[in-house]
Amino acid sequence: MSIAALAPAGFADALVQLPADALPAPLAQLWLARAQAGAPMRDRPEVLADTLAILATLNADPEVLAAALLDALVDVEVLAAEAAIALPERLRTLLEGQRAASRVWALHRDHGGGRNPEGMRRLLLALVRDLRVIPIVLARQLSRMRAAWRLPAAEQQALAAMTRDIHAPLANRLGIWQLKWELEDLAFRILQPADYQRIARSLDDSRAGRERYIDAVLRQLRQALAAQGVQADVAGRPKHIYSIWKKMQRKGLPIEELYDLRAVRVLVEDIPACYAVLGLVHALWVPIPSEFDDYIARPKPNGYRSLHTAVIGPEGKTLEVQIRTREMHAQSELGVAAHWRYKEGGSAGGAAMDKRIAWMRKLLEQAAEAAGEGDPSPLQGIDSELVEDRVYALTPKGEVVDLPQGATVLDFAYAIHSMVGHRCRGAKVDGRIVPLTHVLRTGERVEILTGKTPEPRRDWLQPSAGFLASSRSREKVRAWFNKLDRAHNIEEGRALLERDLRRMGLLHADLAPVLARFNLHSEDDLLVAVALGDITSAQVARALQEADKPASSPEPALPAAPPRAATPAAPGAGVVTVQGVDNLLVQVARCCQPLPGEAITGYLTRTRGVSVHRPDCAAFLRLAGKEPARVLPVEWGRAQAAQEVALRIEAVDRKWLLKDITTLLAQLGVNVLGLHTDPLRAGAARVRIRLQARIADFEQLGLLLARLESLPGVESARRA
Repeated sequence: MSIAALAPAGFADALVQLPADALPAPLAQLWLARAQAGAPMRDRPEVLADTLAILATLNADPEVLAAALLDALVDVEVLAAEAAIALPERLRTLLEGQRAASRVWALHRDHGGGRNPEGMRRLLLALVRDLRVIPIVLARQLSRMRAAWRLPAAEQQALAAMTRDIHAPLANRLGIWQLKWELEDLAFRILQPADYQRIARSLDDSRAGRERYIDAVLRQLRQALAAQGVQADVAGRPKHIYSIWKKMQRKGLPIEELYDLRAVRVLVEDIPACYAVLGLVHALWVPIPSEFDDYIARPKPNGYRSLHTAVIGPEGKTLEVQIRTREMHAQSELGVAAHWRYKEGGSAGGAAMDKRIAWMRKLLEQAAEAAGEGDPSPLQGIDSELVEDRVYALTPKGEVVDLPQGATVLDFAYAIHSMVGHRCRGAKVDGRIVPLTHVLRTGERVEILTGKTPEPRRDWLQPSAGFLASSRSREKVRAWFNKLDRAHNIEEGRALLERDLRRMGLLHADLAPVLARFNLHSEDDLLVAVALGDITSAQVARALQEADKPASSPEPALPAAPPRAATPAAPGAGVVTVQGVDNLLVQVARCCQPLPGEAITGYLTRTRGVSVHRPDCAAFLRLAGKEPARVLPVEWGRAQAAQEVALRIEAVDRKWLLKDITTLLAQLGVNVLGLHTDPLRAGAARVRIRLQARIADFEQLGLLLARLESLPGVESARRA
């Protein structure tokens, strides 16, 4: 589209020239009609025109230009809905991204985002689904900064602070240098006018003059390289004022001792060519010996490699020359040695975030190449695999807290401070009270409700309970309990283990056989490990089941024969192998309802085939005592179907109790066969819930019981 059409009075021409698949005609007509009627606009016409012009220099596709135009009209999505005009999905995504960016700006303005600018930047990138939104917000911010002189001083300061904290670093890490340097200089001029003017007066030329000087140097260097037959890419830039000031602060030097106010970069194919170019540069201009650094022979700790030298260039002015291979350049720009990692002090935020940044930079490079080849829509591709691996939640004051994916509100509390986690009693998310197991999403605002004394719970360490997803949080809880004396830990571990084994029907099991499994020497060591969360009750239960399998079944009374598989029972009974017997009906006993994975034994009935029981089942023990010859060794086969299990829950009768229970069952994929509630006589407002459910295996049963007991108001959950 024609840049001339983007003059303040020419928006109609700009809208008409956008393709219909990028901006449908009814939407363009609505925009024009509302704008001409004086509908509220986000920016002055000249700022919008400048924004579109900047996007055009970045080779933005028509969809991006259309989204920037539409977003300038306040509540454009509401107006489109009222007019029954459908927004294309990709255009809607771009508009949603700009809304998300506006929320980040509001957080920065209202809550002093300068305290955690990196968190703000990562929150923005996490909220934006289509990264083509980023060039729009950068272009708009640059246009606003250029026109900031119209604003009151306080608004100028707020706009400049946001530019310094968020926009300029984003432009830097995306490699949009032509925006980055201007954003930094404009913000610096407003925030520190005295420093800006001092450095500007110290420079021996204007920026335009320095750019002309760099162009002359590049022509001279290219001619010298061509004369020697060296294939190289040569580029250069004058250092901008903000960058000069930062280097003066970092090195504690006056401006006269900085030798890289003007810099040239040479890219070649291999390392020998790097040193050949270095010799040519030193022959062309007089080198400054103290300013030579060989980062190829001695790379920086972050892996950065390059040759740096400073020379006395034309007109007696100092000039820095950087020489590297194209591979080194790619690593420094997109890899672990990227400039922004050490210049901004940004911490790594996960592989997915780095992938988003790298992908965005490559997308911009491809856009420039495609524009050169005449491609009208170079920014169409969106990488669907860019899944964020971090969560960025907000404190009530608007500070960003960086958490791993799957983090809960309790993880959030421990990320704030260990003692906040220890004292955590509840939480509100966006003003709504949620359980401590609530999994956070990016952008949610969290308020932690604390008690006066630290009282962390040991079941927070149980992975199956779902309280903590972060290993750092679990370490903080574990460290708290490590401070307690050994006798206390043994007592707590016994209580925790007995509670879980009771509900799994293993309360009186002997713990001695499983000690070797965990490399422990005594039962007390096991109890301490359970109390500290190093071993879970579910692991102990599983070990007890496996240890009990060979000893749980007496020798068969029938003649020995090679093991053969029994016929499976009716659907839902699971597949059980009866050793030494074939063609027998096998059914799971209703009295104890064993699950796949549990130790089992069989009893040969007179009319119903083999009945499969748990070894500690009272009915089985009674039958086996009368006729031990009917006891058969059985085991679960590979194909295991879900089993029907009866559960008993005792809880405080509260609003939404049954809803919370059924929601949990649905989340775990448990099929409910029946549910019945009765009031308890022992006290008012307490109920007993009988639940018939189809459980896949013993592991799922343990997880279900643990999650049920973690629900508010639930006092106990166990097998009936």
